[in-house]
Amino acid sequence: MIKKLDFMKLNLLKERKKSDSTQSKKKHFKLIALLFFLSALFFVGAQLIPLQTGRPLLKQMITSSRIMARAIAAIRNCQRSQGLRLNKEQDPNLTGLIGQRMSSITTSLGSLEAKRTTTNPNFAALMVFLLKKAGVMKGDTIAVGASSSFPALIVAVLSAAKTMELHPLLISSLGASQWGANCPHFHWLKIEDCLLSQGIFQVKPIAVSLGGEGDCGQDMDPAGRLFLLKEIKKRGYFFLSEPDLRKNVSLRMALYKREAGQSKIKAFINIGGSWANLGLDPSVLKLKPGLIREVSLPPTKKRGVVFEMVAARIPVIHLLFIKGLSQRYGLPWDPVPLPSPGEGRIYQMVKERQPVFLWLACLYLISILVVFSFKKYI
Repeated sequence: MIKKLDFMKLNLLKERKKSDSTQSKKKHFKLIALLFFLSALFFVGAQLIPLQTGRPLLKQMITSSRIMARAIAAIRNCQRSQGLRLNKEQDPNLTGLIGQRMSSITTSLGSLEAKRTTTNPNFAALMVFLLKKAGVMKGDTIAVGASSSFPALIVAVLSAAKTMELHPLLISSLGASQWGANCPHFHWLKIEDCLLSQGIFQVKPIAVSLGGEGDCGQDMDPAGRLFLLKEIKKRGYFFLSEPDLRKNVSLRMALYKREAGQSKIKAFINIGGSWANLGLDPSVLKLKPGLIREVSLPPTKKRGVVFEMVAARIPVIHLLFIKGLSQRYGLPWDPVPLPSPGEGRIYQMVKERQPVFLWLACLYLISILVVFSFKKYI
């Protein structure tokens, strides 16, 4: 009889454990189902919240693009007024910013498609976007090292600087690769003269160089070097002619610092592949286009201005490798016709969630905590 009772107790215990296990599984299932329901509910809610444009930044970007469009129109008119014919085959958008295949002031090979891509006025919007991302604010001083290989990018940077009310310190090199500002009748200083006379910009360079190999035009036609030297002398600009990289870079850094005065340089923009700006170390080829804050520094004797600025903890905006730059920031490659100011995926990058999204996220986290706190009652 006792054995029979023990056996019954054992069965009862087994049944109870089985029942508890079933109840536990049901509770877990309910908990998982509830969490899934809450997650799905909040996910749908988040998707329904419309995006709100960062209006002040968007307005500056569009304004900058419009300034660049006006600058291009002024350059086109200047060329025509001087009796210069625009080549529609090479410059289908008639920007006046596309040079020649070869000339006496040409320094190296260049991509026609890349040069045409940079004439898109919305590159000026990209400059505003990158400068803001670098932390540059109204009234700040920026340093610019520009090769005349990309005259449209110089115009884009000056357009952004004018819109943001910045103080740009420009050092430009005058030799240019193919299809850049390499036309002796309309080189960069001529383009600059046009923009100054039309009142588009009021920025003059703090120094100029011949550019090219050794920053002294060693890969340029001797007649081209002599011609540019006369153009520099005519305008009275400070002339950089130091063939030693270390001395050249040090001189440029000193010029930027002197001209900045009490102001701190908040960003450095590199335009093109200047010998002095990029230096001699192969690691420069690994630099991604766009905003750079930290990179591995090459030996001091091989550093260009880009690396010296990074070493000084100054953000660098690197404008080279135009294909990668245009893909990264949603600007079309070699567009015909040119997009109007305000067109392009770059403008979608300034979208941000409305504040209600943050409240929704907080509510979701609180709901999860509440569910876990009271799960024993589920």
